[in-house]
Amino acid sequence: MAINQAAMEKYGIRPFDVAEHLKTDEDISGYLTEVLAEGDMDALLKALNNVARARGMSQVAEAAGVGRESLYKALSEGAKPRFDTINKVLNALGVCLRAEPAEPKVTRTGVATYTNPGRRGIKTARTKAGRGENLQRA
Repeated sequence: MAINQAAMEKYGIRPFDVAEHLKTDEDISGYLTEVLAEGDMDALLKALNNVARARGMSQVAEAAGVGRESLYKALSEGAKPRFDTINKVLNALGVCLRAEPAEPKVTRTGVATYTNPGRRGIKTARTKAGRGENLQRA
C-alpha cells in the first residue's frame, strides 16, 4: 500500500533512508560487502551513493579528487562510471576491495557405496553392524 503525502505529514512517516543508519566503518563495510555479493552494478552504485551521502558528498568528492556534481552523476542509477572512478570513491570512503575464493559449486563430500547394483538410486553406507543405512536419495 502506497502512503500519500497527507498521510506522511499526519503520522510523521518518512521514507526509509539507509544513509541515516550508516554510522560506523563496520556498518559501511558490511553494507557494501552484501551489495557486492549480489553482483548488481546498479545496486553497487546506489550503495556507494548512500555511503557517500552518509559521509558527506562534498567531503567524499574532495577526497576522491572529483567534483561534487560529477560524483552525483557517477553514482546515479544507470551510470557507467570507469573503474578508476569507483576506486577513487572507495579509497575516499576508506574502503578497499578484496578478492576471496568463491564458494565451491560442488557440495557433496565423502564416498557412498551401493549395496545392491540393481538399486542405484539409493546410496548407503556400511555401519559396524553390517547393515546399510539410507543416506541420500539421488
